[in-house]
Amino acid sequence: MKTLPFFDDHAQTYKDFRRDLHAHPETAFEEVRTAKLIADKLTSFGLEVTTGIGRTGVVAAYRKGDGPAIGLRADMDALDIYEMNDFAHKSTNAGKMHGCGHDGHSTMLLAAAHYIAEHKPVKGTVYFIFQPAEENEGGAATMIEDGLFDRFPMQAVFGMHNMPGLAVGKFAVKTGPFLAAFETFDITINGVGGHSALPHFTKDPIVAASQLVSALQTVVSRNLDPMKQAVLSVTKINGGTAYNVIPDSVKIAGSLRYFELEHQDLLESRISDICRGIAESNQLEIGISFNQGYPPLINEDEQTRLAVDAMKVVVGDNNVNNEADAILGSEDFAFMLLNKPGCYVLIGNGTGVEGGCMIHNPHYDFNDAAMAVGATYWVRLCERLLPC
Repeated sequence: MKTLPFFDDHAQTYKDFRRDLHAHPETAFEEVRTAKLIADKLTSFGLEVTTGIGRTGVVAAYRKGDGPAIGLRADMDALDIYEMNDFAHKSTNAGKMHGCGHDGHSTMLLAAAHYIAEHKPVKGTVYFIFQPAEENEGGAATMIEDGLFDRFPMQAVFGMHNMPGLAVGKFAVKTGPFLAAFETFDITINGVGGHSALPHFTKDPIVAASQLVSALQTVVSRNLDPMKQAVLSVTKINGGTAYNVIPDSVKIAGSLRYFELEHQDLLESRISDICRGIAESNQLEIGISFNQGYPPLINEDEQTRLAVDAMKVVVGDNNVNNEADAILGSEDFAFMLLNKPGCYVLIGNGTGVEGGCMIHNPHYDFNDAAMAVGATYWVRLCERLLPC
């Protein structure tokens, strides 16, 4: 690996900073302390700093001469998880935890901002974007609605996330759809309840719910091209309170994951058709609502090529997988990529005991050994996009 000596020289400083963030996690739109710490550091580097974008977001600007502008984004928020680690920097906020590594993401970008501000290796403008509320709350969309790309015009935007199970010093990425869209649905089945010994006087929503759950499994398997990917999962069924009472209603909920925007209409349409058919055949009413969460995350070819070039400079050709498998997880950086071309990459967090615990797990911790790798990647990427 060819990490910049600057990050080795400042390793303890940024390790301490990252662990302080980990010990004081803040969830969606509550990142007040986190944002202030980051903004204060960016200001000390001599950068132009704007706070309060998308409520708690921070953007710092580096400018040097004429040239294009790019954005580099890191997320800041934590998760609603009770941490089960016992190290010294474990969460001090009960029920909140940096279980996805956003503390590490923010610190890597902060370190890169430090280097670029001090050494001025690029010509043009770099916007360092520290985003709130990635976890389920769509903080990227909130920043965009608050004028992110109008107030800070840029030609492209880039993101990065750690990946446990991928060794430190390795990267993974692909062009095109990389992470899936996330959408939820809620279904209410309204029938006529009654005595379980007299079912002929009822319109049983339990029976209809059973039929519906089975029928929904055909939505992907019998309507989507087998060469495409999507997942429909029913995750909640609620109905009934007693052994001898058929309830009036049952509620069903679940989620959709897909990689192509046109699949949204297909999946929603078929789910609605099935609901109508089962409602008619059972002589009851079925209502459904969809909540469109995150769109698919789609990497552009040109920006991905440049990102791959930068990664290879840092870790070598053999440690960059530029044909990685798409992932059915979701990420709200997708909103930014709907507005600007760019690329989102995965950086190795480690394997085994050191860094191998999967994200969203109460035992997870970001691996500080990845810090210099990620920060150096950000610098090398800027050098390719904004050469002096």
